[in-house]
Amino acid sequence: MKHFIKSQPHWALAFAAIILVSFYWLVLAQDRYLSRAIVVLESPQIAAPEISFASMLTGSKNDRDLLLLREHLLSVDMLRQVQDKLDFRRHYSENGDLFASLFDAEAPIEDLHEYYLSRVEVEMDEYAGVLNIEVEAFTPEFARDMVALLLEAGEAHMNEMGRRLAEEQVRFLEQQLLRLEERLDQARADMLAFQNREGLVSPTGTVESLNHVVAGLEGELARLQAQRQALASFQSNQSPEMRKVQAEITALRDQITRQRDRLAQATGKSLNLVSSEYQTLELKAQFAQETYSRALAALENTRLEAARKLKQVSVLQSPLLPEYSTRPERLYNTAVFAIVTLFLALILSMLILIVRDHRD
Repeated sequence: MKHFIKSQPHWALAFAAIILVSFYWLVLAQDRYLSRAIVVLESPQIAAPEISFASMLTGSKNDRDLLLLREHLLSVDMLRQVQDKLDFRRHYSENGDLFASLFDAEAPIEDLHEYYLSRVEVEMDEYAGVLNIEVEAFTPEFARDMVALLLEAGEAHMNEMGRRLAEEQVRFLEQQLLRLEERLDQARADMLAFQNREGLVSPTGTVESLNHVVAGLEGELARLQAQRQALASFQSNQSPEMRKVQAEITALRDQITRQRDRLAQATGKSLNLVSSEYQTLELKAQFAQETYSRALAALENTRLEAARKLKQVSVLQSPLLPEYSTRPERLYNTAVFAIVTLFLALILSMLILIVRDHRD
């Protein structure tokens, strides 16, 4: 034996390591219980989801929500909640063997989080669109309770994120709505004040009516001028009928001039200027009303979107209360370590033989 150790120290070291590690895995290692849950995030389908090419490239909204949930479950904030409600430090420091337990019960949060990640596994199945949550603990009850806490806290966190974002959007839209409502009321008040000041309900309509009147007068004037030209062929200008027609033509011309002066004149407020100012006020009022209507629709859509963003963690497999320990995998770990150790020892032995051959 002594000769073997001296001549083949690497093999002796390998066998000693295999014996020690096997003793640990088969005898000393304490049982750990694995609780598992499978969940999916769902939200109320108030409106049909829109499918675009961009969403196909970047992934669905539900996949992103699952990734956000996964990151939260593995975060330091989640660890703090587990510590507050289940006393994570005490359970993992008072139970377990030398290598599996939490060595320092007062470890800083960074070290504690690293140990937390070694006991909690959260993986997303992209094909099925579900989240697999696994927790290792030294008692079945603690493992189950911790998985249940992760589910509850994860759902609350996702709903809080959606609610906070929706509230900010709704608050912003409500502020904008108040401002737009004031603008609409001011635009309507300006338009009413203008109508009362000018004594016209619709200056644009009045202008159109005057245009029709002027067009009718001009048509009548053309008819009388044609009649005068016909009379001049066989009557003198002093005949009663010719004088009557001439008087009607003069009256029509005066009336046309007055109506045209009402529509447009160089000085004073003509109807075309009044109509132009009124149209400007009317456009402002219409724009304010359309903007206000769009803001109302956006606010209602945002409220519906807020309800749709509420997330519900639907449990496909509830947190399991383990009936027997599944960790550590004693035989598997022992066999893998033995195989790797023997393989390394064999490589080292071959290197030694090569070196000796070259020396000889």
